[in-house]
Amino acid sequence: MKLVSLSPCTPVSLRACSPVSLPACRLVSIKTMSIHKLSLCDLQEKFTAGEVTAAEIVRAYFLRIGQVETKIKAFVTQAKESASAQAEALDQKLKGWRKTKPLTGMPLAIKDNVCTEGVPTTCSSRMLQNFVPPYDATVVAKLRAQEYILLGKTNLDEFAMGSSTENSAFGPSRNPWNLHCVPGGSSGGSAAAVAADECVAALGSDTGGSIRQPAAFCGVVGLKPTYGRVSRYGLVAFASSLDQIGPITKDVSDAAFLLGAIAGHDPMDSTSADLPVPDYMKVLKKMDLKKLKVGVPMEFFAEGLDQEVEQAVRAAIEELKNLGGEIKEIQLPRTDAAVAVYYVVATAEASSNLARFDGVKFGLRAKETKDLLDLYMKTRQEGFGPEVKRRIMLGTYALSAGYYDAYYGKAQAVRTLICQDFEAAFKDVDLIVTPVTPTPAFKLGEKSEDPLQMYLSDIFTISVNLAGLPAIALPCGFSKAGLPIGLQLIGRAFEEETMLRAAHAYEQSTQWHLKRAMVR
Repeated sequence: MKLVSLSPCTPVSLRACSPVSLPACRLVSIKTMSIHKLSLCDLQEKFTAGEVTAAEIVRAYFLRIGQVETKIKAFVTQAKESASAQAEALDQKLKGWRKTKPLTGMPLAIKDNVCTEGVPTTCSSRMLQNFVPPYDATVVAKLRAQEYILLGKTNLDEFAMGSSTENSAFGPSRNPWNLHCVPGGSSGGSAAAVAADECVAALGSDTGGSIRQPAAFCGVVGLKPTYGRVSRYGLVAFASSLDQIGPITKDVSDAAFLLGAIAGHDPMDSTSADLPVPDYMKVLKKMDLKKLKVGVPMEFFAEGLDQEVEQAVRAAIEELKNLGGEIKEIQLPRTDAAVAVYYVVATAEASSNLARFDGVKFGLRAKETKDLLDLYMKTRQEGFGPEVKRRIMLGTYALSAGYYDAYYGKAQAVRTLICQDFEAAFKDVDLIVTPVTPTPAFKLGEKSEDPLQMYLSDIFTISVNLAGLPAIALPCGFSKAGLPIGLQLIGRAFEEETMLRAAHAYEQSTQWHLKRAMVR
């Protein structure tokens, strides 16, 4: 397998992606040129019917990547040759008897902190710049069993620590709606790739909003499943009690389709829930929300919320009411403590998880060291970026003798109270609706010198991870500057189908999901 790997040491301006070369005798058809605009469900339907071949799909997507990737910088690694070879083999295999699995031939991108056998998994860090996993993450193994096509691995904030993708050792990705703005983070590369039509869908990971926030910034759909619904085996851990893999797609139907493919119990993950996976596509057929009680927490509409975001979200709430939903004001009184709790729990778990990167087992190893302690220190100094170091130090302090109970212990106690707030709210409502972010996408560099302001970008998403609940972000409007605004729907644990039904009904009653970023 030959891969195009982008070294973190290579200047951003030199990491351009060139289009796949086409034989001189072959003309690129209109069909091939427009394939990249299709949704996952539409593309799957055309492929199953034999209207388009796997080779045409791969050709169309790498042509698109060649056109826009130098501007977007969504990918860390591209699997051009292996994708093309796999597509040709699939077409040969399906000749004469066209029986496919749901994701056969579908061109997906995977966030670069999810292990892919034989394909580099760098976590956008110098620490893992040469790491090639010898195994697949469970979600990737599920996709591989369905004969999906991997287009490449997407950029992220280093070790998923950030809200803008500016912490990547590869340099930042850019928002397809405005190249001067961030795509969000940490799954910014995945969201940008979907929004720019560089893949039909992608996988991301969500620790405190890292799927939903970039999805909102890029005008696409991002779904964080219930903790335990999707296996974490093979996901490079940031905060183990918060991390969850989920889909980033062009619309809600695609999110339901992809979630169904990756969800399910996994004996390799001790936190994986042994529960049946519903037919998520089936629940989308009901287009009204009659008898559905929708809660609106006033704490999410407080000072600091951008006026344009509030207007768009309140208009979306009114549309949910028009669809038959019963709107009720609710209270989540510990919401203001969520950011503080999250940044104690998450950094403490990061400190523990990242201790394995010591220059001995795998990853970067510093040279010319005096002793073992010097090896540890130099390896981590060279391998980790500033934000990762900051979080490790904060977490180590919170776990240290004399401070454990005062910080980590207290944070876990307040986390329990936040969970109880949601439990109380869901006794009265079936769904909770909030903004995804306080503002639309901000400019590159705008918050990079102020970590606290960056952390507050996740203020509306963090509590969902602390409670382990499912949530989805979908477009609900645009700012005057033309930047997407996102709506967040939060469901009860393991009730993704209710959340998806409401999201799909709203989506189909509006036009926001049909708008596409015009990247040239």
